[in-house]
Amino acid sequence: MTETSNTRILLTGATGYVGGRLLGVLEAQGYRVRCLVRRPDEFQSRGNAATEIVQGDVLAPDTLGPAFDDIETAYYLIHSMGSTGEFEAAEQEAARNFADAARRAGVRRIIYLGGLGHTEDELSAHLRSRQAVGEVLRSSGVPTLEFRASVIIGSGSLSFELIRALVERLPIMVAPKWVSVPAQPIAINDVLEYLVAALDLPTAQYQVYEIGGADQVSYADLMRAYARQRGIALRMIPVPFLTPYISSLWLGLITPLYARIGRKLIESIVHSSVVHDTAALDRFDVRPMGVEEAIRSAIANEDHDFATTRWSDALSSGGQSPTWGGVSFGSRLVDSRTVNVAVARAEAFAPILRIGGETGWYGWNWLWQMRGFLDLLVGGVGMRRGRRSPTSLRVGDALDFWRVELLEPARLRLAAEMKLPGRAWLEFEVTGDATTSTIRQTAMFDPLGLWGRAYWYLLFPMHQLVFGGMLRGIASAAVSQADSRRAESQSVTEV
Repeated sequence: MTETSNTRILLTGATGYVGGRLLGVLEAQGYRVRCLVRRPDEFQSRGNAATEIVQGDVLAPDTLGPAFDDIETAYYLIHSMGSTGEFEAAEQEAARNFADAARRAGVRRIIYLGGLGHTEDELSAHLRSRQAVGEVLRSSGVPTLEFRASVIIGSGSLSFELIRALVERLPIMVAPKWVSVPAQPIAINDVLEYLVAALDLPTAQYQVYEIGGADQVSYADLMRAYARQRGIALRMIPVPFLTPYISSLWLGLITPLYARIGRKLIESIVHSSVVHDTAALDRFDVRPMGVEEAIRSAIANEDHDFATTRWSDALSSGGQSPTWGGVSFGSRLVDSRTVNVAVARAEAFAPILRIGGETGWYGWNWLWQMRGFLDLLVGGVGMRRGRRSPTSLRVGDALDFWRVELLEPARLRLAAEMKLPGRAWLEFEVTGDATTSTIRQTAMFDPLGLWGRAYWYLLFPMHQLVFGGMLRGIASAAVSQADSRRAESQSVTEV
């Protein structure tokens, strides 16, 4: 750890993708971090206890002073991809306000992440603005290091989600000219490594550094690599006539996210974004991974994050999922619902531990049996395995056509082993105290391509019936069993 870790670092953009990931890395390495945010109430749960949160707005210079108290290093990770109107002037004004406040406070260094593009090209407005922001920061007199990155590969990054949407939702893809434009994608972990390594670099060596991964590929290559990792057959039909505007409308039909920012994204990626200046490889010890490893790492990290998610924290406790079809977490589709019961947490979890086998599924058991029969017809395990014990479970147990993947005192997750166009899980989690509890039941599906998504949505009405009935049945069993125990206890007392 460097001497920089003994002073507080100012981080902007902590609510964004890169900034949020960088916050976690800095905290893990022991750095003292202060986050400048516009709405602190929405940010409270993101940092650890040592992370300081200061309210401020880079477009309101009078609010910036307190953020820079006792700051030597400031990260500027703000951009306006989702903005409308005259954003270029606003972005430069924001950068100027930030840099002026940094200079007045005696900040020693600014670290900025911009976009890779070359001046000989006619850059998009957003990419042009990102580079102009770097010039504004440098002109302040505060030593500024600017990283210019190509496509960032990581679950949650805009470009990665574009690739995911196209590959997962289109069995046959119309491929306009921009999918052949060369890029040099870089993994989010490598970007973070560069951002942290900049803390140790002498400010005399601060300049513009172009960063990219080990491979130069096209967007079409990226899509093929993602399809290989996910086991999806990808077919592309090249067409020469889809303009960025038409492409953005096309993307808007695939996912609502790109209806808002699709044109800005496409306008930025129609130009080559490969590294011409390799100074970053000479100056830093970072050795970026290639495309296949970056995508594999993104998917693995997403699997890990998803597996450790506690749905009582991640979703509202309001019961039904907020939208028809559930909510999306990366490539996963999630249907979560809750019910409150007037029993202790252990009593509410007891019926869950007995689910399946001879006990059944607490509702619509004949539909579960039919699903098992259909699974047998296509070579699956069906419902014939039952369960090892009618009253106890352990990790690894077979449970009808599920297998116990996680078992905690008030949490059970089952992984599906029936034949499916994807992967599926069913999780139960109980929170509460000695008198009242909330049972959360969450069905999760990781569809394989368009046919997997079609399977989920076609069966969603049936899920409403079956999963709703199951949750009500569990709640009823918990109350009934608790009442029986209390009655028995009272009878023993009277005797």
